[in-house]
Amino acid sequence: MTNTYKTTYEILHRIYNKYRRRYKENSDSKHMCCMWPTNNPPDIIEETDPFCDIENTFNITIDDDEALNLFYMLFPC
Repeated sequence: MTNTYKTTYEILHRIYNKYRRRYKENSDSKHMCCMWPTNNPPDIIEETDPFCDIENTFNITIDDDEALNLFYMLFPC
C-alpha cells in the first residue's frame, strides 16, 4: 500500500467511524458503504453528512455523474 493510498484510506476510515455507529446493523466491517444505513440506503448520497464531510475534507466537489458512480459502487443492485 503506497503512502498516499494509506493516508487517504486512514482519512476516509475516520469519516466512516464517525457515521457507522448511527445505524445499529453496521458493524465495523471497514466497508465504506456503512457510512450510510445498509438496510435502508438513501436514494442519493449527495448532500448527506458523510458525503459532505468527504468533499470538505479533501477540498473536492463530486459532480452528479461521479456521485452516481459512487452510489452504485457502494450499493450495487
